[in-house]
Amino acid sequence: MAVNEWINGYLEAILDSKSSNIEDSSRVNLKEHGHFNPTKYFVEEVVTGVDETDLHRTWIKVVATRNTRERSSRLENMCWRIWHLTRKKKQLEWEDLQRIAKRRLEREQGRSDVREDMSEDLSEGEKVDILGDLESPPKTYQHTASDIWAEDKKEKKLYIILISLHGLVRGENMELGRDSDTGGQIKYVVELARALARTPGVYRVDLFTRQVSSPEVDWSYGEPTEMLTTSSEDADDDVGESSGAYIIRIPFGPRDKYLRKELLWPHIQEFVDGALAHILNMSTVLGEQIGGGHPIWPYVIHGHYADAGDSAAILSGALNVPMVLTGHSLGRNKLEQLLKQGRQSKEDINSTYRIMKRIEAEELSLDAAELVITSTRQEIDEQWGLYDGFDVKLEKVLRARARHGVNCHGRFMPRMAVIPPGMDFSNVIQEANEADGDLSLTNTEGSSPKAVPAIWSEVMRFLTNPHKPMILALSRPDPKKNITTLLKAFGECHPLRELANLTLIMGNRDDIDEMSAGNASVLTTVLKLVDKYDLYGQVAFPKHHKQNDVPEIYRLAAKTKGVFINPALVEPFGLTLIEAAAHGLPMVATKNGGPVDIHRALNNGLLIDPHDQQGIANALLKLVSEKNLWHECQKNGWKNIHLFSWPEHCCTYLTRVASCRMRHPMWKTDTPADEMPHEESLNDSLRDVQDTSLFLSIDGERSSINESLDGGADIQDQVKRLMSKMKRPGSSEKVGEINKKADNNNNNGSNKYPVLRKRQRLIVIAVDCYDNNGDPEKTMISMIQETFKAIKLDAQMEKVTGVAISTAMPLSELMDFLKAGKIKANEFDAIVCGSGSEVYYPGTYEEGGELYPDPDYATHVEYRWGCDGLKKTICKLMNTVEGEEGKSGKPSKQIEEDLKSSNSHCLSYLIKNVKTAKKVDDLRQKFRMRGLRCHVMYCRNSTRMQVIPLLASRAQALRYFFVRWRLNVANMYVVLGETGDTDYEEMISGTHKTLIVKGVVKKGSEELLRSSGSYLKEDIVPGESPLIVYVNGTTAEEMANALKKLKTFIVWWLLCKLSLCFTLMCCHHYTTPPFRLHLFFLSLKSKP
Repeated sequence: MAVNEWINGYLEAILDSKSSNIEDSSRVNLKEHGHFNPTKYFVEEVVTGVDETDLHRTWIKVVATRNTRERSSRLENMCWRIWHLTRKKKQLEWEDLQRIAKRRLEREQGRSDVREDMSEDLSEGEKVDILGDLESPPKTYQHTASDIWAEDKKEKKLYIILISLHGLVRGENMELGRDSDTGGQIKYVVELARALARTPGVYRVDLFTRQVSSPEVDWSYGEPTEMLTTSSEDADDDVGESSGAYIIRIPFGPRDKYLRKELLWPHIQEFVDGALAHILNMSTVLGEQIGGGHPIWPYVIHGHYADAGDSAAILSGALNVPMVLTGHSLGRNKLEQLLKQGRQSKEDINSTYRIMKRIEAEELSLDAAELVITSTRQEIDEQWGLYDGFDVKLEKVLRARARHGVNCHGRFMPRMAVIPPGMDFSNVIQEANEADGDLSLTNTEGSSPKAVPAIWSEVMRFLTNPHKPMILALSRPDPKKNITTLLKAFGECHPLRELANLTLIMGNRDDIDEMSAGNASVLTTVLKLVDKYDLYGQVAFPKHHKQNDVPEIYRLAAKTKGVFINPALVEPFGLTLIEAAAHGLPMVATKNGGPVDIHRALNNGLLIDPHDQQGIANALLKLVSEKNLWHECQKNGWKNIHLFSWPEHCCTYLTRVASCRMRHPMWKTDTPADEMPHEESLNDSLRDVQDTSLFLSIDGERSSINESLDGGADIQDQVKRLMSKMKRPGSSEKVGEINKKADNNNNNGSNKYPVLRKRQRLIVIAVDCYDNNGDPEKTMISMIQETFKAIKLDAQMEKVTGVAISTAMPLSELMDFLKAGKIKANEFDAIVCGSGSEVYYPGTYEEGGELYPDPDYATHVEYRWGCDGLKKTICKLMNTVEGEEGKSGKPSKQIEEDLKSSNSHCLSYLIKNVKTAKKVDDLRQKFRMRGLRCHVMYCRNSTRMQVIPLLASRAQALRYFFVRWRLNVANMYVVLGETGDTDYEEMISGTHKTLIVKGVVKKGSEELLRSSGSYLKEDIVPGESPLIVYVNGTTAEEMANALKKLKTFIVWWLLCKLSLCFTLMCCHHYTTPPFRLHLFFLSLKSKP
């Protein structure tokens, strides 16, 4: 160690400074007697910059070590650890600076491109008008609920969908804090569902979450449905039994496991399909109750957190209804924080938290959302501003142009709305203040005993004079909460100490040594400062309190005419400030974050710089000493506190949603009733079991239901009759005859409606088998032929099964290819072309012998399709070599428009050099930065790039068949190769059955999907699933065996589901017989 004496000197300085230098926010004086001190510089710049709790524990051990040899060994070990961590931090900081600089350059380039594309559309007068709109101040809070949610809106009967997937969700006895996934978000979404259901104009609210039937958790999380509340008290008496708020638990992922949120990603599409089945079911049921027989579509689908946002985006695209997003906490923000800590690389962070998939889900949510709800303005500027899909400046420009009716060239930005979380003030008692000195905090001799809350006694035992105004701080003992600065400000301000007491509620503790290093350090520092400033009798810091003690603590502070303070370095929202204001406490709060918005709304206190110790003391002294100001702040808080109530939140929320572009499924042609009677349509398929619930009224309006109200025996008789119909042997034959009749009609000429609507199963051939030129290989012909043969091997399946083909090819090229293979187009029930941009039905929508696309599907996928803007941007981006954006010179020709493969909703391009082609995730980023929302993919063995509408895809086309023709996704079989186009992964997961044929597709386009550092295939495709089967060959027998294997699994699932259904019908939670019967059918919708 002799050669390292200079190191020992630095380490001795560390030991001399102890751990206080790490936690203390005040900087070390780097000069002694006016000269630079390198030892203290090392302590300040290196040691205090290292954030690792293990080092803190090691320092404590070194201080206690008496053996010189052991002490030296530990010092040397610490030295190299500090050096390694510091070097790693410097490297990460350098990489972070590079990344920020690159991102800033890309964003500026994106803005420049947007200005260039849009500037020529504006006249000088319009430019002045738009500039004026951009410079106008933001709108302030609305002040009355009646102005926000107008009377005419209250007559509506809305159906609202909320989604919160992770954690354990139930209405009562919530296990908040059980794990990191079951926290404040769970409480928020449950209370929001209840509050919305009680809002006039809302008929039903469904809160979707995951169904968990695991021995690890309570049995209640396995119930498919849980009622939260009935409908609004102001609603009519004749509302149906479906009104109110419900938790709907959809099974997805492993049935017997409770999964943390990071492991749910591969199962998201399975949830979407299950939720879609419920929504279609409920829309029809509500239509019978309040819609005059027309379906009641969801008013909005609202996703909470990234996983639910991803689901809501897909669902909103499948249903063509508006989507709203609340992020709660954001992935990019978390990634930034974790990288700054320097403990994990980006790869390690992604492996632990699936952070890149989470960020991509949030980006997709921004693409699809009409509205993003935040708690504060700071969340918009500093958190959502980090995302490619949101630019504050560009959003203002696009909004101003839209307001003036100027073309935005297909560019969109979601609207951001600050709506603070609601609170329940029904239990808050606003007491009139008593005269000073007459607080009656304790009992007087001779008077009757008066109950004093136990927590009051616990707090007052610390205080010499508990009648003095109480300065109250309530937070965790976290360094970021800045409690030590507050204590210093109080201790060093003698006038404040004379006038007031300080109460610190810092969580619950038994032994400081058993707490985490950060919390223990804060508490230790608090105790030292109390001793340093001799604050005994003036500061209270009780060890324990219960959650229901918190309102009493607020009451105590208000009775003493005290002040509530939140001195946090940064406060995302500040819920405690609202709670304190409701109890009559003025506030002093940090100017960083959410308190700024709260102060603007309530105007009940002062904002401070959390680093300004003197400023904190002055603000507290001002409120405590000036009684008129104190009363004015209390009065303002009470006057405006309703802005943070649940009724006000819901009214503001519904008003914001109403300003969105409302849309829902609209068909240009009505679908007639099926030719087969309802009683004959019941058979062994899951589709018919589910659809049966659509023919029943849960209000008891039909005679069969009314007859069952007299007793439970009739219910059982109805179920027996229903089961007998399902087993009736002749029904399948009759269905087959009807389908054959329909086929004959199609062969004779064009039919108005596709046969698809009568199918019970659909086999979708989506094998991407192309040669090096992007031409379809002959293997695909034999694959199609063998699939038809496999269907014919099962006589029962043949009668009820249709076939569709899904491809990236345009219709003309596909027709020529099928013709060359001697396959007739009308052998297919549906054809999906252009990577999901068009849908055709052979035998339907024909004119002069030629097919034309489904016009309803074209309308369905039109959302945010900016064809003109995309064309300009694609040519500019794709014909620029990476790293040369913004440079002058003639661009190289990297792509060429493929007019033959393009259509009104598909831009197709030939790729000249695959090696220089940009990856899909890189293109998505650049499109988003320019406000363009689309679905970009490479296809046909990487020879083509196709850009289609945002929510169009081959996977979404299958969901469209479900919505339009009621052919359940769970009854579809998708045939794929082992690889394919870049949308291949989307086709695997879901409730449909997947047959992956080995050896058919030699090479796909997946190498162009992701760049390094992106999310992984494992984040999209489930590792093991009973819904995925691999086939080793392409013969008809092998295909038929695979189909039979999947069909056997369905039969097993149906038997299990029927058993669960009968259990539910007898459950005491569902009181009325009609509603039990409705739940019987509703529960059948759950997918295996």
